[in-house]
Amino acid sequence: MGVGLLCQDLRLEGEPPAERMKQLSVRIDRPAAEAYEFLSRPENFAKWASWVTRTAQSPAAVRFIDRNSHGVLDHSVRLARGGSAYVPLRVIANGDACNLVLTLFRQPDVSDEKFATDAEWVMRDLQAAKRLLEGS
Repeated sequence: MGVGLLCQDLRLEGEPPAERMKQLSVRIDRPAAEAYEFLSRPENFAKWASWVTRTAQSPAAVRFIDRNSHGVLDHSVRLARGGSAYVPLRVIANGDACNLVLTLFRQPDVSDEKFATDAEWVMRDLQAAKRLLEGS
């Protein structure tokens, strides 16, 4: 499946794509390779991704993409209530630093308020990763 098809499959009838997803990002003052090394280890996830230990649909199972040289940290979350959520997460080099970028997809049954709350939660987690990696 190509990228264009993947994006098309995620759209609801008549809903603009921008309404279905948000890209959330933080700049981390560490080289991309160092950030990726830390973030790609599943045992480190609970140190910054609060949903791993506090998910409302607990228990959740997480399946990570294989380690790679492209900064890709995508993962899928299988929820106890059924179904799964695909979470694209990337470390992107930015000079001597990097950006950590997560794409949050809005599920069909999620209200505007809940989607905004989810985005705030993700930003707190990305900021936690930034603090850990920068040692502050």
